[in-house]
Amino acid sequence: MGFRYSYDQLVYYGEDVEDSIDRLARFGYDAIELAGEPDAFDAAAVRRRAEQAGIAVGSICSIYTAERDLSHPDGAIREQAAAYVRQVAEFAAAVGAPTMIIAPAAVGRLAPLAAREDEWKWAVEGVRAGGEYAAGLGVNLTLECWNRYETYFLNRLEQAVELWNETGLSNGGVMGDTFHMNIEEDSIADAIRRTGPLLNHVHLADSNRSAPGQGHTDFGEILTALKEIDYQGYVTFELLPPSADPFGVMRAGGHHDFFDRFTEQAIVRVKELERGLAGVA
Repeated sequence: MGFRYSYDQLVYYGEDVEDSIDRLARFGYDAIELAGEPDAFDAAAVRRRAEQAGIAVGSICSIYTAERDLSHPDGAIREQAAAYVRQVAEFAAAVGAPTMIIAPAAVGRLAPLAAREDEWKWAVEGVRAGGEYAAGLGVNLTLECWNRYETYFLNRLEQAVELWNETGLSNGGVMGDTFHMNIEEDSIADAIRRTGPLLNHVHLADSNRSAPGQGHTDFGEILTALKEIDYQGYVTFELLPPSADPFGVMRAGGHHDFFDRFTEQAIVRVKELERGLAGVA
C-alpha cells in the first residue's frame, strides 16, 4: 500500500475552502489539512464537501500565536492556550480529522520567559491535558518541532519524543517537518528512523519551503526511511513562500504558484519517487 497524500490548506490564503478541496481532488490527493482556526469554518459543510469530493480531512494544522502558549509563565495565557487546544480538538472531531497538531510554545518565541524546567513542566502539563481531552473525542495529537528561528523550545525530533513520553499519552506521537528538519537534524532520514513508530504525522517541503524539486532536499532517502519504519500517517505538503513573513507575502498576493502549479508538482514529484522505491521494506 502506498503513501496517502494531503496538502495544507494554509497556503491557499483567501480562497474558499470548497475550491481548495476541489483542487486537491482534481490532482489526486487523498486528504486536506485544515488551518486550525475553527471559527473560520462551517465544520459540517466542510466535512460534507470533502466527502462529496472523495477526499478526507486528514489533520488540523493548529496555529500557536503569543496568546496560545502552553509553556508561558502567565497562567492566564496558558489557560487561553489550553482552551484553544480543546476548541481545535472539537473542530477536528466535527470534520472527521483523526489528528491535530500541537506545539508547546508560541511560534516566534526565541527565548525562555521563565526557568527552563518550569516551562518544560508547563508544556508537559498542557500537552497532557490537551491529549486527554482530545482522546475523549477520538482525536490524536501530533507534537511538532520548529527550527531555531521560529522557537527555542523544541527543535529536533528527539526532544519531541522526550516531551511526548513524559506526558504518558497514548493517543498520538510526534511529527516531522522536512523544512525544519533540514535546518536542525544531522540527517532527516536517520531522525525518522530513530523516531520510528512514534512518528505519526509528516510535513514535506523542500529546503526553501517550496514544492519538492524546487530546492536541494533528498526526498528519495526520506521516503525510504518512511517505508522502513512502516509509516502509516498522511504525507502532507506544507508549502509556504520563502520569506521571514510568509503570511505577509500571501496577504499581498505573492503566492499563486502554490495553488495549481506547486500543488500538482508536489504530488507528481513525490509519487514518482515513491514508485522508484518498490521493494523497500
